[in-house]
Amino acid sequence: MKKLFKLLTSLLMFTVLLVSCGTEKKEAKKAGKVAIVFSTGGLGDKSFNDSANEGLLKAAKELNVEYDYYEPKDASSETKNQLSNYAEKGDYDMIFAIGATAHDALLEVAKEFPEQKFTIVDSEVDLPNVASILFKEQEGSYLVGALSAMMTKTNSLGFVGGMDIDVIKRFQSGFEQGAKAVNPDINITVVFVNGSNPFNDPVTAKSLTTTMIDNKKTDIIFPVAGGSGAGVFQAAKEKGVFALGVDLDQDGIMPGIILTSMIKKVNGAVYQIVKDVLNDNFKTGVKHLGIAEEGVATSEFKYTKDIIGQEKIDKINKLSKDIKDGKVKVEGIEYLKK
Repeated sequence: MKKLFKLLTSLLMFTVLLVSCGTEKKEAKKAGKVAIVFSTGGLGDKSFNDSANEGLLKAAKELNVEYDYYEPKDASSETKNQLSNYAEKGDYDMIFAIGATAHDALLEVAKEFPEQKFTIVDSEVDLPNVASILFKEQEGSYLVGALSAMMTKTNSLGFVGGMDIDVIKRFQSGFEQGAKAVNPDINITVVFVNGSNPFNDPVTAKSLTTTMIDNKKTDIIFPVAGGSGAGVFQAAKEKGVFALGVDLDQDGIMPGIILTSMIKKVNGAVYQIVKDVLNDNFKTGVKHLGIAEEGVATSEFKYTKDIIGQEKIDKINKLSKDIKDGKVKVEGIEYLKK
């Protein structure tokens, strides 16, 4: 009887231990918690917002971070409210605001919550609790502009921006400088989607692109308009011309139509900020990320190596190295004011 009692007691203790271990594993504490308010256009743009989200997904997987997100339809009315909602909770290690259109909202909210850490991407907020991430988009755009000038058969290129704002102008500036470095007489047509949803209006972007191709004989178009870029790609495919990708590697969206992508590594910047916060290494102020900082680059020409040819690819790689080494200087928006 005593042996049976001891056996039952041992089994009971073993069961309690298993339940305890299982509960511990289930309730394992997250290493940190962050929140993000995306730019207009939201997730699924295969561009700017999706790149930021990639960084958070990586942080969740590799750093054991929990995160909440919000997709505003109207940045002017929703972004500030959601940033305030997150800040009021007081349990986020970092709150991200994605996109230049979030500038005014974050400026106001960050002043109201001075103890909360914030990061804004694509704009500068000069406050002691804010990190501002800016990219040297002009450097990567210089490369795709130069390639476009090497590839065009009509001497006519196009640029489709979402809005006429500084961050988009940096892309435009670099694109024009790169193209004109190869051919000073090249024609470049610039249009903007604008409207109530400039970064998620593929219908308008397609119409603008089709008109450009028909009227200007444009045969390579660079869209910098988030989800609106899908309309540019569709027009390029239907008209038998080339396009360029942006932000993420978009080459696979339409293989052979998209010559290369100007990759803007928002994903890497977001991931690094989260990592720095968890390691108590977060620094406020402005960070500028270009080719030397591995913040921008072209894609690997996976689908277009034979179309472009190795000689031209080598020239682009050489240009990239020259920019990194300081041998080639690429101006920002000041170039467009000349």
